[in-house]
Parts: sequence; structure tokens; C-alpha cells
Amino acid sequence: MTEAERLLWCHLRAHRFDGQKFRRQQPIGPYIADFVHFGARLIVEADGGQHAESSRDAVRDAWLKAQGFQVLRFWNHDILQHTESVLEAIWNALREAPLSPDPSTPAGT
Repeated sequence: MTEAERLLWCHLRAHRFDGQKFRRQQPIGPYIADFVHFGARLIVEADGGQHAESSRDAVRDAWLKAQGFQVLRFWNHDILQHTESVLEAIWNALREAPLSPDPSTPAGT
């Protein structure tokens, strides 16, 4: 993980983010999401410079959106320098998302 991913994971892991369950490095179809909240169908990506104007990212995001996911992308420097703003954006997306069951959790648990 990059330094930015480690910082973000420190906030999102183990239900630390208001009891919300995120998974890290989760395969979704042909892609691997940095962080995903299945109940909210929310993917959070931490991007370095290699993602600038990436047409592959646009194709990936379109595929994930077609599967019902919302994709939030943050530059690594924003995660490191404006952590609270990034967390607020994630929180706002969670509040606005209709919750669905986590497909990886057996029913009734």
C-alpha cells in the first residue's frame, strides 16, 4: 500500500468509520478496488500520478458504475494533506447511498 492508502485504511478499517464496513483490495469483476463498502455500493480509490487522465480508469469506472457502484477517486496528496475533507466526502457519499446487503456476509449475521 502507498502511504496515502495506509492513512485512509487506518480510518476505514475495523468499523472505525462510524461503524461502517469497508474492505481493502477487493476483487470486483476483472478489477481490484482499493476500498469498497458493499452495503453502500461505494468504491474509494487512492490515485497517484500514474492515474492522471487515464483512459483505462475511465473504462474501469464506467464498468463499475454499470454494476451499480459509485466510484470516488482521490489523489494521494489530497488524502495526505486534506484527510478530513476526503473523509467528509466519503461520509457524504455513504449518507446518500441506498444500503444493500453485503454479498459476502451470510444472511442473518
